[in-house]
Amino acid sequence: MELSQEAHHLIVRYVGTRRDLVNLCRVSKRFQQEAEKALYDTLHLRGHSRTIEICQLLASTPRLSSLVDALSIFVVDDGSDDEDAPVPDDYWDSIAGALQHTTRLRFLSVYFEQAEDTSQAWVLNQCTFQLQTFHCDFEWDDHLLTFLHSQSNLTDLHLADYRSNASTAPSNDMPLLPKLSILECTFSEAAMALSPGRPITRVKTCFSHSQIDEKRTELHDLLTKLRQSRRSLRALDMADEAYTEEFSLELLTSMVEMFSHSSNLRYFGTLVLPVETKQRLEFYATLMRLHRLQCVELEVSEWDPPPMTPAALRALTFELRIYCPTVSRVIFVYDFDRVVMKVTNNICVLDHEASADILWREV
Repeated sequence: MELSQEAHHLIVRYVGTRRDLVNLCRVSKRFQQEAEKALYDTLHLRGHSRTIEICQLLASTPRLSSLVDALSIFVVDDGSDDEDAPVPDDYWDSIAGALQHTTRLRFLSVYFEQAEDTSQAWVLNQCTFQLQTFHCDFEWDDHLLTFLHSQSNLTDLHLADYRSNASTAPSNDMPLLPKLSILECTFSEAAMALSPGRPITRVKTCFSHSQIDEKRTELHDLLTKLRQSRRSLRALDMADEAYTEEFSLELLTSMVEMFSHSSNLRYFGTLVLPVETKQRLEFYATLMRLHRLQCVELEVSEWDPPPMTPAALRALTFELRIYCPTVSRVIFVYDFDRVVMKVTNNICVLDHEASADILWREV
């Protein structure tokens, strides 16, 4: 009796390992079709040799390359005894060939885990897929900019590099990234360039300047550009090379002055939580003007002793909630270690399941 397509699909869903999926491909044509979908839907390529092998297979087998929905490429050769082994000559050519054939790709991530030559965005030149999510560690150049101009469905973008370019501005003829709503970028200048005229709602970036006067100007320019988004801001995560109470309060005050009346902000950080009670009360009084805030990230590295015991973290969380009762999660940062406190039904506990690095995307 021939099983239905739904039955084949359910059986494949319960197969535990990729090796078993490969074996299932040999059972019958129907099982092969369903098992190949499971095998090639999401690919994580790590190591020079394996990446070249899989990419060459995708470039030469349209049946398989058309199945790829999500592709992650880690530019590191962890299969070699020599950590400094150079990238093979055909490495990027094989990736370019695969990308040209993965026509249904929606999620693409390219990670450079070592100091490699990141000027490889040319591999995107002849791609026809329309991405929804793109994690891009490539160097910013004309190849990358041309590719981004072709992505009308992209909603989630991570940029490791950015250089000011007038052609990033929206235009009526060919707008760049018209659906972009989530932006993670190393340089705040990228957020300033991409926020106006686009439905940006979530931004994670960092200050490019270290001098206080330059940082004030940078902060003003960034918030001004964020207000020009087509949708209200829900999350802002601002990193800094040096966190101080004084500038953190300036950051919070500026945010409140620009966004409090129409604020839909649910996530805000990173802010220094003042040690002294008087300054802390001033901090809370400003923070409470963000009426929809659900999660805040607080830097407490200057506290002595560090308030990182469960009891101390609970006490600080409940203290904050006296002024900001809408906050249900607090991320405490001490010397780059992050701890998430979660409040449910007035019970405050350590949230071991939450990932502090991505909460700004989820709240």
